[in-house]
Amino acid sequence: MSIVKINVLTVPAEQREVLEKRFSARAGSVENSDGFEWFELLRPVEGTDQYLVYTRWADEASFQAWMEGPMKAAHQGGPGAGEGGERPRPAASGSTLWSFEVVQQAGPKSG
Repeated sequence: MSIVKINVLTVPAEQREVLEKRFSARAGSVENSDGFEWFELLRPVEGTDQYLVYTRWADEASFQAWMEGPMKAAHQGGPGAGEGGERPRPAASGSTLWSFEVVQQAGPKSG
């Protein structure tokens, strides 16, 4: 079965729009990674300042390969970097990675 990685990002109210724009600018960057299955950016509605970045992978090796390749490169400059290629200030003030194995899943029943 698949694995799920949830990156819990603490994002101050004044940085929410910045975070969402950065994710929009990188749309499509994870979809072509080997073993990638799903992505969702979840915005908090009430009671928390934590966004959830949900990704599902075929296996741990696929996730690690993405972390060491495309994800690492995306966080070391590229689009949105300032003059001289320096990294922009992080939109999140904290980050925690949760890891899960999928043990059961369901989807809508087909016609």
